[in-house]
Amino acid sequence: MGKISPVASKYIVNSTIEIEGVVDRPDVIGAIFGQTEGLLGEDLELRELQRSGRIGRIEVNLDTRGGKSTGTIVIPSSLDKAETAVIAAALEIIQRIGPCNAKVRVTNVEDVRISKRQFVIDRAKEILRNMLDTGSPDSTELTEEVISSVRVQEVVEYGRDRLPAGPGIEESEEVIVVEGRADVVNLLKYGFKNVIAMNGTQVPPTIAELSLKKDVIVFVDGDRGGNLILKEVLAVAEIDFVTKAPDGKEVEELTKKEIHKALRSRITAEQAKLELASVDTSQSIRKPMIANRAAMAPQRPMNPVRPGMRPPMAPRPMGPPVAPMNTAPLGKKMPSPAEKAKFESVLTDLIGTRGACLLDEKLAVLGKVPLAELTSTLSSLNSGIYAVVLDESIDQDLVSAAERANVKHLIGMDSKVKDARLNIITSAEL
Repeated sequence: MGKISPVASKYIVNSTIEIEGVVDRPDVIGAIFGQTEGLLGEDLELRELQRSGRIGRIEVNLDTRGGKSTGTIVIPSSLDKAETAVIAAALEIIQRIGPCNAKVRVTNVEDVRISKRQFVIDRAKEILRNMLDTGSPDSTELTEEVISSVRVQEVVEYGRDRLPAGPGIEESEEVIVVEGRADVVNLLKYGFKNVIAMNGTQVPPTIAELSLKKDVIVFVDGDRGGNLILKEVLAVAEIDFVTKAPDGKEVEELTKKEIHKALRSRITAEQAKLELASVDTSQSIRKPMIANRAAMAPQRPMNPVRPGMRPPMAPRPMGPPVAPMNTAPLGKKMPSPAEKAKFESVLTDLIGTRGACLLDEKLAVLGKVPLAELTSTLSSLNSGIYAVVLDESIDQDLVSAAERANVKHLIGMDSKVKDARLNIITSAEL
């Protein structure tokens, strides 16, 4: 037989076969052609239909058990409905295959075009949804995206601790110290290039060294975590001024106006110590009115020009040592080097997106959610998430939600939580 052209199938005839004996596939195909020969006329002769490409390759699948054979017969057809139905009915006249009795039953005739049409509809919906989700941005969005990209590229690593910082640290007489990389990115976005991050709850030696050479403003979040960080940095570094984000807000989410307002209302380190001493750090520090701060704190320009270095100040006692963030109690599962490499890669890709990635035990990405929806997403789940990587500082609310969802690892830019049942990893530890 010559080469058969492929069939552009419109229909597929599916049938079952039961044989009282043991036969081979060629026996079944021979019976199909032999017992239908001359039955349907020249126009519907199976051999001719197959040669012309109107009937495709006949597929026979057999399974022999206990001396009997059962299986399926599949015939693709490009004939019209009536002709395909005649071919299907002709299969049921087969009663013997070789020396064995046989019974063929057509189960259904599948219209291939219906499934193709459904595929086209589903795919068209997906394409349209993607087009709507990625609609053309307006000119303002384009401008902001370009500026944001340039600001993120300006983040450099400073000092032996390789802290995220703006490019103006060296030449500036005054330095703004913030908590994490996201805070640095936000201040760079609004033109503050003399900013550097502590990258965690511990104060790195680089910050202490900078405080001896430059005027330092500590700018922390307006929550309990900010108070704790402020208390530690005042104990180990020579800080000049302190300011905080508005209550309940973080530095990374402030607008340009809120940043300028906070920096204008800064207070001296001595006044900040008095406020910290007067309240329990488990409660938020009440911010004095800006007018009172102005009366108590000398106002200085952001970048004063000084003729020389200021005289050294008396050393201050070091605070109590803080356990490293990656030292886990017994029962915690520490990440392997391969896992840490994967976490670092995902965290790097998330920088500046204000999003979070959920990973399974094979480190495959289950999905990506905005930071605003992360806690609610974790609260709705109780299993299946191995690790959460986020472009954000880790707080107690997030840790609680992650523990309820049985998350094993929580990876963020930095952390305001020192102890938890799960394993907390910061970008500095990666």
